[in-house]
Amino acid sequence: MIAWSIEAALQSGCFDQIVVSTDDNEIAEVARHFGAKVPFMRPDVLSDDQTGTTPVIGHAINWFAAQGHKPEQVCCLYATAPFVSVDDLRKGLSVLTETACDYAFSVTSYAFPIQRAIRITETGHMEMFNPKHFNTRSQDLDEAFHDAGQFYWGRPLAWLQNKVIFGPTSAPIKIPRHRVQDIDTHEDWIRAEWLFKAMNLTNGNTQ
Repeated sequence: MIAWSIEAALQSGCFDQIVVSTDDNEIAEVARHFGAKVPFMRPDVLSDDQTGTTPVIGHAINWFAAQGHKPEQVCCLYATAPFVSVDDLRKGLSVLTETACDYAFSVTSYAFPIQRAIRITETGHMEMFNPKHFNTRSQDLDEAFHDAGQFYWGRPLAWLQNKVIFGPTSAPIKIPRHRVQDIDTHEDWIRAEWLFKAMNLTNGNTQ
């Protein structure tokens, strides 16, 4: 799965170096096979299930700084984003370099207005998160977006200072919903396979 992200990064022409941060030797070997570099192994303190993205990127930036290299832009590209596109990566870099934003990252819209979301209560009944919108027409509600889980362009200082990514100094790179599938569960994997088949058919590839 990581090969898709590496190949997209290579084809984009955006990067001086494509680096995979991992604590796993097998993943490191696969990454090198597909053209990425693994100049260091991620320390155990950053390899548990609770560690966020920002400290991992910060560690990589500091490692390169210790080697005498100070990047101007840094992109976190997830290995679980098989539908990331070359054009979107290029657009993200362009937005970051041409604006004063700290980050530029992929987002996509919710298929249904989140203002009319409902939940199941502890008693097994239903209630709205925002009851005041029960009679509000969908077309009268603001469109909502969420993180597409593909890539995050950022300035090194923003990463190192742990600035909030989902904030007012970030710029959105809008991705259509049919090209967004973060893979965390088996159900995500199945949906990604169906999307992949549909895209191949659309492009005239029957494989």
